[in-house]
Amino acid sequence: MTTPPKSVTRQLPQPVRFVLGMGILVGFAALGTGLTTLLHLPMPGPVVGMLLMWAALSAGLVRLHWIEDAADGLLGILGLLFVPATVGVIDYLSAGATWGLWLLVMLAGLLLGAGAAGLIASRLVRE
Repeated sequence: MTTPPKSVTRQLPQPVRFVLGMGILVGFAALGTGLTTLLHLPMPGPVVGMLLMWAALSAGLVRLHWIEDAADGLLGILGLLFVPATVGVIDYLSAGATWGLWLLVMLAGLLLGAGAAGLIASRLVRE
């Protein structure tokens, strides 16, 4: 998406636009976290912040070109943000081998339960 030709942010250097966009994104994430803490909402704060950002973008309170550079930068390193989770899963793979029997029992129970629910649902739909 291109910035409007008469935009003040277009005249700013790219690093300044990046910092401005990152500040807006982090500000909305912090606002969402604060609201969930204050109102005891059963949702993650950054999700509420993302919804608030969407509402602000839809209402025209925040312009897309204000956050575009920061969002593109974050998307560029998105793969790196999954590295800690992947390392955690790999760290516990050896534990999964010792729990293999329990995992099979849980999988069998899940499949039996889902199959039974499907049969019951199909019979109820026919009637």
